Amino acid sequence: MKIMINGIHANLRFSSAHIIPNHESCGCIHGHSYFVDVEIEGERSGKFEFVADFKDVKDSVRKICKKLDHKMLIPINNENMEFKGLDSSNELSMDDFKNIKYLDFIIGNKNYKLPIEDCVLLPLKHTSAEELSKYFTYKLFEDIQNKGYSIATISLCVNEGIGQGALFKKEL
Repeated sequence: MKIMINGIHANLRFSSAHIIPNHESCGCIHGHSYFVDVEIEGERSGKFEFVADFKDVKDSVRKICKKLDHKMLIPINNENMEFKGLDSSNELSMDDFKNIKYLDFIIGNKNYKLPIEDCVLLPLKHTSAEELSKYFTYKLFEDIQNKGYSIATISLCVNEGIGQGALFKKEL
């Protein structure tokens, strides 16, 4: 059986800025009002025979959305970004950024300096809808799995606006 949640109607939304280094049109800082659609397939179980309780799924997705809302999304594993004061030649971890107040980075001939509190550092190569949908799916899976549901697949779409989004499907 499958449950489905429409992100616009369920208020699974966030607004963020991002940049996709070296992309022709997305290589400048810009933003989107994102919304997240979710489909979960699995066995019905528990006292109420739910695939997964809608409330649990929405709470999990909203927690992720809240973390990203009104922030600059920074893909710390992007090969086109050089972080000043850090050894960017190796893959970076969140710990590499823990003692800084400002995020200094270079993309091509552009220098950026942003307060770290205005940024969300993501262990991604890009902050594209494709990468964000994969990120959300794995985070949601972690949270839902801990609640004891018998899930077969999670399909999650991060939409950059009405009519365009990226869907990632995780089969278990």
